[in-house]
Amino acid sequence: MRSKAQPSRLLSLFASALIVLPYASIHAAAQSGSAAPSWNPQAAAHYLDTRELEWQHWDHAQKDQGTLCVSCHTQLSYAYVRPTLRATLNEPGLNPPEETMLASIRKRVALWSQLPPFYDDAHSGASKADQSHSTEAVLNAIILLRYDDRHLSDASRAALNNLWALQEKTGPDAGSWSWLDFGLAPWESPDSRYFGAALLAQAISTAPDDYVKSHDVTGNLAALRVYLISHYPQQPLLNKIIVLWASARFPALLTPPQRKQLMHEIYSHQNIDGGWALAALSPWQRLDKTPEPTASDGYATGLAVLALEENKAQSAYLQQGLHWLATHQDSATGTWPAQSLNKNRDPSTNVGKFMTDASTAFAALALESKP
Repeated sequence: MRSKAQPSRLLSLFASALIVLPYASIHAAAQSGSAAPSWNPQAAAHYLDTRELEWQHWDHAQKDQGTLCVSCHTQLSYAYVRPTLRATLNEPGLNPPEETMLASIRKRVALWSQLPPFYDDAHSGASKADQSHSTEAVLNAIILLRYDDRHLSDASRAALNNLWALQEKTGPDAGSWSWLDFGLAPWESPDSRYFGAALLAQAISTAPDDYVKSHDVTGNLAALRVYLISHYPQQPLLNKIIVLWASARFPALLTPPQRKQLMHEIYSHQNIDGGWALAALSPWQRLDKTPEPTASDGYATGLAVLALEENKAQSAYLQQGLHWLATHQDSATGTWPAQSLNKNRDPSTNVGKFMTDASTAFAALALESKP
């Protein structure tokens, strides 16, 4: 996993066409009424498009029948923000990286019963095949839902049917999905099962055609709700933030006292500079025993701001978070800072950029979602 992606000629041609132009619109609120700081959506889009292409050409991402592995750090994050950035930038339609990503996912959904999971038990350890299959089912559905507009697409409906079939029906984790656990936070750890279920609730809550009210999935959604509520108390703050984000539209996830208490907890973890640090929201001991980063990052700050925005929080904490996001984009790369929870990684490597991918995506999404 340490090899660096080698961009193909297609990647180079596409990247060279993505010229970052000045973009002066204001994307952060200022309580004082003075000019708010600006950020560059086009630079963020350029970085994310380039990284998505690098992911697509990385040998580790290549799967059966010309399809690609989906990933929380790069593809899921990309899918969350890229449609929003396209609207902001007045782009006419999908760009090549998006088309390739979606074509791969739709193909895997259509061939669901024929394609093997990304990992098998023989090479990855017992239960990894089931974990991989269920994780992919959830990620496929979330990504496809992000690209649905007025109506639920056939591909999204098929992806949802695939994941409901894999939803656990009995046991302590009933209502959730088996999840890949390689001991890597925040996406492949023991806490990630809850993360996946909470993020799915958020995605379904915004699905078109009032999917959340569909009679044929009433039982599935009820089981998901019960799982999220019953397992909520023992979750790290990062997972609770995603539940707060989902709760704005997915009904009855938090009681009013829980919502109030959670907001205060989020506020108490805000750094003095206005941002949040991922390590403070999801305590984790690095595998190489190096100190966890305590500086604010775009991923934690973006998620905290999104959850507060969706819940219409009117507070200085939210405004300070927006200000941090608007003033911490790297002008040269279009990215927001982030570091791995697992190791002190070289940021110039492909793996070393994974946290930057997620950080940039969710920072931009939070700024674009500003109330």
